[in-house]
Amino acid sequence: MKKVLIKNAKIVNEGKITDGDVFVEDGIIVEIAESISAKSPDVNIFDAEGTYLLPGLIDDQVHFREPGLTHKESIETGSRAAVAGGITSFIEMPNTLPQTTTVEELEKKFEIASETSYANYSFMFGGTNDNLSEIEKIDPKTVAALKLFLGSSTGNMLVDDEKVLEQIFKKSPVLIAVHCEDEATIKKNLEECIERYGDDIPIELHPKIRSAEACYKSSSKAVALAKKTGARLHVFHVSTAKELSLFSNKKALKDKKITAEVCIHHLWFNDSDYAKKGTMIKWNPAVKTKKDQEALLEALNDNRLDVLATDHAPHTKEEKKNVYTKAPSGGPLVQHALPALLQMHHQGKITLEKIVEKACHNPAILFQVEKRGFIREGYKADLVLVDLNSPWAVQPDNIYSKCQWSPFEGTTFKSRITHTFVNGRLVYKNFKHTPFTQNAERLSFDR
Repeated sequence: MKKVLIKNAKIVNEGKITDGDVFVEDGIIVEIAESISAKSPDVNIFDAEGTYLLPGLIDDQVHFREPGLTHKESIETGSRAAVAGGITSFIEMPNTLPQTTTVEELEKKFEIASETSYANYSFMFGGTNDNLSEIEKIDPKTVAALKLFLGSSTGNMLVDDEKVLEQIFKKSPVLIAVHCEDEATIKKNLEECIERYGDDIPIELHPKIRSAEACYKSSSKAVALAKKTGARLHVFHVSTAKELSLFSNKKALKDKKITAEVCIHHLWFNDSDYAKKGTMIKWNPAVKTKKDQEALLEALNDNRLDVLATDHAPHTKEEKKNVYTKAPSGGPLVQHALPALLQMHHQGKITLEKIVEKACHNPAILFQVEKRGFIREGYKADLVLVDLNSPWAVQPDNIYSKCQWSPFEGTTFKSRITHTFVNGRLVYKNFKHTPFTQNAERLSFDR
């Protein structure tokens, strides 16, 4: 599709909703106007009457499990699910097997994505207690960020050497993104529960084990270290009301040195859902109280929280059904994040403009992604059409993640993604993907 004309859309972009047409040529948005006519017979025309046109979402936190854990997901299957959910670009995490803690392993992942990804892609480099020399080799123009686990998580990449941590904060050539949960606090809470229950700990105790205190203790320490060293810090998946005091809305995003994100599951679920969903909503950090859930939404809307992400991290259903201590944390989210956000829009919790700001514009600003995240002339044509009034139910036969389950299973969403374009090419339309071609691109960064 060299030329694409999207007509009669309600364009959601940069804080406004306007009626108009968008013309794309060779993967680039070349014209946006109230009315555009096809100037040649080779233009593919899409009538978007009654639907909304959004920039493609940029998900800054996914785990697509390749290499080493592809029985759960792969870059191919994860990106396929992503475009079905309106996510046209992703940034993937380093806790694979082997871990992405050397430049050599990083380039291997870029090679896989160049051959199999449906969506545009980048990868975070992983920090450990002993790879500072590799961290210093990172090219800021081609690598999204450095990821640090400041509490144990999948892949045993805990950075717990205080001196090393300070050196990383001082010397990282790129933004540092952190998973913040205090390991000592979690370990103590877990040992107490195992002593009482053995391995079969009630799932309702997950947010008590991985507590609000564990989150705050770690994230406050990371923020203090960033202020001391001048590092550019981004705190992943904030899950508690208490942590929100660490973040400010006094500056525009582009001027902030310390930023934070919230994930869809912490906005959608709270601890009352464990009774029904069980370990299927076991995440790190844990889904917490209704009070936390409401505070996170308020902070998203008032700009203390800057970005929306998924932390898509699938495991097989069999793995998730294990007893508490053996059931891994994480679940698939890329396909259903935008429908869930649109459902929250219908509930009056968030505007369409704010969804686009937090899931499209702000990731592009935060990571300095070149020519994406906005509907602008000269930008890449990563575009999504959504119908706000076309209900559908999440069922096993319409789930694209390799794990074949979803925490949203059984949910009826009022809105659906009808079309997804990646670099001007239609890749998904009404529950069907178009035949795969190597159309996705490696993200580049304006640094």
